[in-house]
Amino acid sequence: MTLYEKWLQKAYDQQGQSIKKTWDLYLPLEQKIYEEILEKKLTEISGTVKELSDRFDLETVYMLGFLDGISQAVANPFDAKELEEDDTVTLEIDFEKLYRTMVDYKAKKLHSLPQWDGIFTEEQRKVFYSEQKAAGIVVRGEKIGRNDPCTCGSGKKYKRCCGLN
Repeated sequence: MTLYEKWLQKAYDQQGQSIKKTWDLYLPLEQKIYEEILEKKLTEISGTVKELSDRFDLETVYMLGFLDGISQAVANPFDAKELEEDDTVTLEIDFEKLYRTMVDYKAKKLHSLPQWDGIFTEEQRKVFYSEQKAAGIVVRGEKIGRNDPCTCGSGKKYKRCCGLN
């Protein structure tokens, strides 16, 4: 069984529902890691999965959960599904991308940590927050009616021109 499969087994039941006991234990540990990263303004963290779990005082399976969560928020995204204890990981932390990802994942406890004050001003965080929220909104253009003039500029009705295809 891979480390990722062990993490999934620990975090989710067979129906894919979160296991509350695991998440109640994991989330404060995850927050502690982010607090350290932000407080020390760590822009790069490197080591094997095992070394990182020792460094942050976590079980290896929980470190894999952390790496899976942060994997899309770093400058060099990676696939956590492939990682094992002796694999080396380098996290190049892009704080803006990390903040936006936390907003996107609705991780309020993480994107509202006081340690962000040492990295971005409140105004910058408000801009990032509103831009990230707006990025998830799909705005559709006005629908072309079949009897409207064709958008290609032919002068024909849409249904007799490009609407035929």
